[in-house]
Amino acid sequence: MNGPLKGLRIIEGASFIAAPICGLHLLQLGADVIRVDPVGGGFDYRRWPVSPLGDSFYWEGLNKGKKSVAIDLSRKEGRDLLIELATAQKSDGIFVTNYPPESFLAHAKLVSHRPDMITVRVTGWASGKSALDYTVNCAVGVPLMTGPEGLKDEPVNHVLPAWDLLAGAHGAFSLLAAERYRTQTGAGQEITVPLGELAIATLGHLGQIAEVVASGTSRPRMGNDLFGAFGRDFTTRDKKRVMIAAITPKQWKNLIVALDIAQQIEETEFRIGISFETNEGNRFKYRQDLYHIVGQRVGATHSSDLAEVFDRNGVCWGPYSSLQEALESDPRFSSASPILTDVEHPSGYRYLTPAAAIGFSGFERSQATRAPKLGENTDEFLSDVLEFSNSKIARLHDLGIVGCPGTL
Repeated sequence: MNGPLKGLRIIEGASFIAAPICGLHLLQLGADVIRVDPVGGGFDYRRWPVSPLGDSFYWEGLNKGKKSVAIDLSRKEGRDLLIELATAQKSDGIFVTNYPPESFLAHAKLVSHRPDMITVRVTGWASGKSALDYTVNCAVGVPLMTGPEGLKDEPVNHVLPAWDLLAGAHGAFSLLAAERYRTQTGAGQEITVPLGELAIATLGHLGQIAEVVASGTSRPRMGNDLFGAFGRDFTTRDKKRVMIAAITPKQWKNLIVALDIAQQIEETEFRIGISFETNEGNRFKYRQDLYHIVGQRVGATHSSDLAEVFDRNGVCWGPYSSLQEALESDPRFSSASPILTDVEHPSGYRYLTPAAAIGFSGFERSQATRAPKLGENTDEFLSDVLEFSNSKIARLHDLGIVGCPGTL
């Protein structure tokens, strides 16, 4: 695969989202990622969403473009084989995993085979306590800040696995930092990426810890209002919902011009004695006054007319649509997109498949390729990376220590 990481080889032994998407980020920048699964598939091999026959679109999505090796990890011979693969000279000594640190894949165990080993390990909490995105969210208060205004103590869970996704990105760039350090010093290291501490740090970065300390209370629910600025959903004359936001002064000016509401805004500023243009916080503090003005004008305008005037004036906005509607009508969700390619996967389904969302001026973006069949590259990498003979590979198959398509 083309990209700035071409030539870098990474072994991945992981399930679920964070660690596999870490590997996917690296692959889409050119790295060669060899995924190792148990024979028959790991915990996420049949995870929803699935096809009518039970093939996991989730697994295909996170593992597209990777190579797949299947090993019976319930047996010592299989576990030893994975360690040998991860620490082999041809593997580059880089391993991405979410196996617990006390497992057979402990960093100290890998280092005993290869001193310059780099291990990226995604965990729940730094203490060792297990966690998922949902349990981290509930621990840091996000579900009690989410939902309609006036809702009491009932939590509202997010559908977006934010901490998993953020952990995958942190794992990828931390791995590259460790690889650069190893190039300079010859020393490897273990990188731990705990979802829980990542969530705590993020809330701190965004000022939310300081906000509670200063106010003495948690942030209340605000429904669809954008916190700290002007933004909310509005309904057009033909009952279409649109999201409108104005964070910068330019965005605010563009919205006023597009809706021709300068006089109403000036009158409101004079009445209250403030400026909306120079103070983003004022647009939030007095949002109900502004929602009334904007809502009246949007509500009197057909969605097609609103789209034309908004786009012409550079308003920051977007129509609400389901993913199905977007796939059917939005050109950004088509093969004309610079990142989407129509690909047929092992499930037998052909669908738009994303390549890297990031572009590099010095490299042409590689198109997305299909996910592997489970274990399809087993023999190739036993031969290439470990330099096993055909007879040795055949013996591993006979013993059931490795698998390949048709035998899994």
